[in-house]
Amino acid sequence: MKFEKIRKSFVRVFGGNILTENFIINNMRFFVMLLIIIFVFISHRYSYLRKMSKIESLQHELKDARYESLTISSNLTQASRQTEIEKQISQYGLEIKISNEPIYYIQK
Repeated sequence: MKFEKIRKSFVRVFGGNILTENFIINNMRFFVMLLIIIFVFISHRYSYLRKMSKIESLQHELKDARYESLTISSNLTQASRQTEIEKQISQYGLEIKISNEPIYYIQK
């Protein structure tokens, strides 16, 4: 008896007979609205996950750019030191000498 009742309700649901009942027909607007809200939530979550993934990749790219900037700045600072410039001048055999006289500023 119990098995027969389960079988009948199963056939009723999957056979489509449940869609013709008064309860379903009277509340069709509610079910359609509920379905639309579910789709909106799913699409919102999907776009949120895409945006978060993009933000993470941009943060990683920014971190790499910062490290590269620090490396270039460090190399530039190292190369512009007076001792490094003197090494480069002597390495290339240029006849440039550093002045021992102080700098004079001309004022108006």
